[in-house]
Amino acid sequence: MTFRNLLILSCSFIAVVGCSGKPAGSNASESTGSTASAPLKLAGSVDLPGYNGDFDHFAIDSKDARMFLAGEESAELEVFDLKDGKIIQRVKGFGVPHSAYYSPDTNELLVIDGDKPSPVLDASTLKIKRTYNLPKGADSVGFDGSSGHLWVVTGGKDVPQKDSNLVEIDPATGKILKSVHFDADHVEAMAVEQKGPDLFINVTDKNYLAVVDKASGKVVKQIPIKEAQQNAPIAMDEANRRLFVVTRKPGKLLVLNADTGQTIAAFAAPERTDEVVWDADNRRIYVAGGQGYISVVQQDGPDQYREIAKVQSLPGAKTAIIDRADKRLWVAASPGESKAMAKVLRFDILPR
Repeated sequence: MTFRNLLILSCSFIAVVGCSGKPAGSNASESTGSTASAPLKLAGSVDLPGYNGDFDHFAIDSKDARMFLAGEESAELEVFDLKDGKIIQRVKGFGVPHSAYYSPDTNELLVIDGDKPSPVLDASTLKIKRTYNLPKGADSVGFDGSSGHLWVVTGGKDVPQKDSNLVEIDPATGKILKSVHFDADHVEAMAVEQKGPDLFINVTDKNYLAVVDKASGKVVKQIPIKEAQQNAPIAMDEANRRLFVVTRKPGKLLVLNADTGQTIAAFAAPERTDEVVWDADNRRIYVAGGQGYISVVQQDGPDQYREIAKVQSLPGAKTAIIDRADKRLWVAASPGESKAMAKVLRFDILPR
């Protein structure tokens, strides 16, 4: 697909009247109406020729205006100019890079590698400064601003391993501080409270959300996910104590009360989703899916939600990140499903 055709395809937005799924719970909102303008506008894309398989997650370096994308199945790190989206460098030599964490304090980038030691790079030069020997299968990562520590999912079926562990590490040294065990071979993304005591993590193959006390490293609660199976991506509105959980079988977006576990609203979501993004500035939820569109759900109040648009993207476009400074949403379109050209799309976020 040419960039011209991509623009023609992706600049058409489907306005949605009402919700695409029925909210659950007595306080759920089922508002109707349509948006005056599209919430996202395609600003451009960049090709990554020769890339095969799936991408995983992004990280942003606002200091040097760079963005990083883990090339999971091609064992490389993609480095972009944050202003225009152009490729700066494609760094080779990884095992299975899944996630990345950028530290503005040290200007370092930790690449979480599921197969090899995880390297710490100088974010400006992209040279390796040191490596950390994290447990096999290191994958999803969450940052805790209250402690300055990282939480990393390890183990699981890809290793292969019948169980999984969530480890807390000091990003300055790589030292493992805590390990939380799960009798599950598929543990996915997490939402880490920045001001509160807990983190929430999807135990995907067991269909529940685990609540972990960060101080003790203990699972203090299990929230069953009843509406669908394979709960994987998650984001959080910490101010309003709301969790946004996406399932894959079938694709659903669930809004949960973080304190009670109650489902407040439920919507149909794109299939093969690997990322859900919370836009606190505009009070919107973006669900990127491999099905080829981004579902945009608006929060009108802590207990009121409505889907306001389905924004066309590309098949395989299932991981994303928000750049709050430049008001953009970046989406990686993996060629693993479509065998098409690998692309990274950038959307301008239109304010409410």
